[in-house]
Amino acid sequence: MTFNWPITVYYEDTDAGGVVYHSNYLNFFERARTQWLKAMGVSQITLLGDDIAFVVKHAELDFRQAARFEQDLIVESRIVLLKKASMVFHQQLIDESGTCYCDATVTVACISLSKMRPRAIPQNIVQEFNRAR
Repeated sequence: MTFNWPITVYYEDTDAGGVVYHSNYLNFFERARTQWLKAMGVSQITLLGDDIAFVVKHAELDFRQAARFEQDLIVESRIVLLKKASMVFHQQLIDESGTCYCDATVTVACISLSKMRPRAIPQNIVQEFNRAR
């Protein structure tokens, strides 16, 4: 199963030529993962209060085509690997016709924020992501 999150490219996302600045693709992907958790009823504020955080451990991006100012696009996200303390997402920034602008593989680790050490992903989140796969 995939989770789709619509985005609009704003002026602040672009360089002087109206092209999305390369690091902003990571922001788009981050927002989509956050919205997926929110759609599952998971509050990151609650997680932080429980000393739980998700951090990006690894990201690999393939910039395929320049996205531009005022484009309406979709971040398509899916989990390709779910482990005890980490998960791997495949994410794409696409338009309505399916044209891919950026393709990413992002590994996210679950950590104890106070210890900055890996910890198990909470079971309710694992269950939700398993249900979505």
